[in-house]
Amino acid sequence: MTNISRRSILKTLAVGGAVASALPAVLPTTLSAQNPENIKAEQVEALTVQNGTRQSVCKWCYSKFPMEEFCKIAKKIGLVGIDLVGPNDWDLLLKYDLIVTMGNGPGMGIPKGFNRLEHHDKLIESYEAVIPIAAEKKVPNLICFSGNREGISDEEGLANCVTGLKRLMPAAEKYGVTMVMELLNSKNHKDYQADHTPWGGELARKVGSERFKLLYDIFHMQRMEGDVIQMIRDYKDVIGHYHTAGNPGRNDIDDSQELYYPAIIKAIKATGFKGFIAHEFLPKKGIESLRNGIKICDV
Repeated sequence: MTNISRRSILKTLAVGGAVASALPAVLPTTLSAQNPENIKAEQVEALTVQNGTRQSVCKWCYSKFPMEEFCKIAKKIGLVGIDLVGPNDWDLLLKYDLIVTMGNGPGMGIPKGFNRLEHHDKLIESYEAVIPIAAEKKVPNLICFSGNREGISDEEGLANCVTGLKRLMPAAEKYGVTMVMELLNSKNHKDYQADHTPWGGELARKVGSERFKLLYDIFHMQRMEGDVIQMIRDYKDVIGHYHTAGNPGRNDIDDSQELYYPAIIKAIKATGFKGFIAHEFLPKKGIESLRNGIKICDV
């Protein structure tokens, strides 16, 4: 259900049919996600990020929250922005002095990406239409996808991605917007091609532009290859964005799962990374889980 939900959201958003201390006990139990539409920012205790980690959150994980109220909550608990937000909400985030840390909108969804030549014209047209708007609305990154293999070898898929992305780089470079390809596990996203960091790293280096980077999703890459901290070190030059989630289950990033996020975040920061780390876990306790995740990553 997790992956179906995200895939559905991305498809709906895509253009042309394509995208410190624990929470106090005095807070009402509605903060734990049973009735999120009733939670107001004034019910949430403020949280200040102490150590400079620029944290964001993926809105789809909190889909029942009205966007404007969620903006107020995000601001209050120390987040710098919200991830995977489509153009219709970009002005709203600006209103609350939040960054759209990763924009949705253009493209053809997760299965249809740059690995097939027949998709290039439509993909490039949709991204070139949105890139200037992203620049105007101070959206630094736009998400993109390799697409599914559908019988294409990794070598052919990589070469096709290079061809298509190089066509798009002049617009991205002109407007200062970075295209970021997400690495996803192909156990959940069946047949997805960009499912290993070395493949994505080779792609980024062949594209050869500072306006193309990888979205290293820690949950997805733990499922596919593990060795998370070493991969972060080895591919620091081509990683432009991070997503968090616990494994197994894609839930809270606490001590109930196998990834130790304090060490991972320290490793990311040790590479000199200055971008955004966005939480993309399905919270067991709503905003309480999100607050705890922020504190865990504030190292």
